[in-house]
Amino acid sequence: MVELKFFDKVAARAGVPPETAQSLTEATLSTLSQRISGGEAAAVADHLADPLRSLLVKGTEDPEPFGYDEFLRRVADRSGVERAVAERGVRAVLQTMHRVVGHREFQKAMAQLPADLRALAEPLPRGP
Repeated sequence: MVELKFFDKVAARAGVPPETAQSLTEATLSTLSQRISGGEAAAVADHLADPLRSLLVKGTEDPEPFGYDEFLRRVADRSGVERAVAERGVRAVLQTMHRVVGHREFQKAMAQLPADLRALAEPLPRGP
């Protein structure tokens, strides 16, 4: 199952068990669907497996204007984890999505997010 591989990759990147990775993925995609336009959400969703795709589908075109802290709060609340775990989870989900969705489409969706949220999609720099 494609979505199980997605959850495994998120789990490895975030350092959490697969069950937590699944709830973080679902919470991140649901929150992302609120923050980006309906068109961009649908375009990104087209690249995801069916169970994940439905989390990005929304009824309106207009995104909600909220920032980094609110994004993380919503993900933490939806997934039942602490903020630090939510932050690692959002980073892991966005980085995994980037590989699945493809650079051009992913960048178009991320362009609708504030810079601090977009930064979560970037790989962490490795030490020397």
